[in-house]
Amino acid sequence: MNSVDIRHIVFDIGKVLIHYDPNLPFSRLIPDESERNWFFANVCTSDWNIEQDRGRSWQEAEALLIRDYPDRADHIRAFRRHWHEMVPHAYAETVGIMEGLIADGWDVTMLTNFASDTFREAQKLYPFLTLPRGVTVSGDVRLIKPDRAIYQTHARTFGLDPGATLFIDDSPANVEGARAAGWHAVQFTDPDKLKRDLAAYGVQPSDHAAPSLIAADAP
Repeated sequence: MNSVDIRHIVFDIGKVLIHYDPNLPFSRLIPDESERNWFFANVCTSDWNIEQDRGRSWQEAEALLIRDYPDRADHIRAFRRHWHEMVPHAYAETVGIMEGLIADGWDVTMLTNFASDTFREAQKLYPFLTLPRGVTVSGDVRLIKPDRAIYQTHARTFGLDPGATLFIDDSPANVEGARAAGWHAVQFTDPDKLKRDLAAYGVQPSDHAAPSLIAADAP
């Protein structure tokens, strides 16, 4: 892979740079595990949540569910109200890798499935999300990974050469989506693997040592 001329590096955010787990607040709000599992499988599902990533407003999203589950209105509204608890810390080693790449002069951007408002909240909680040259937020462009159009939009917006672009994402589907758009892409599982994957493409970030966790600033 060293023969590949990588000039652009694109990071996903959730589960690559910051931790995300809806169970964190809901383990308190719905203590019974079986009931909580039912709630996420039938009410605030992944399919429901991703429509906010596609640009649907929380007001509309909540109204749709409350119409069908009026007795769950408080828990439905709690999903957005307690969202900040779902992102309690960053992955400091990965953040260090990204900061090292930026410090070395690499062209670093971000491409993320994120609701518009919660992404701006995340930037306040984690100021390092403002360091890359720019970001494409799915909720802003109303496209989501792994649709090819969002990769094309990101490349066009930031002037990226797809064949010289390396994408980092935790989702196999999103990795394959990037490859289908002509990008190089690697699946993130842990910082050590990421360093090896970067090295295989001839990318060696500076060492930015960091503690194991970066906690969010208080909301």
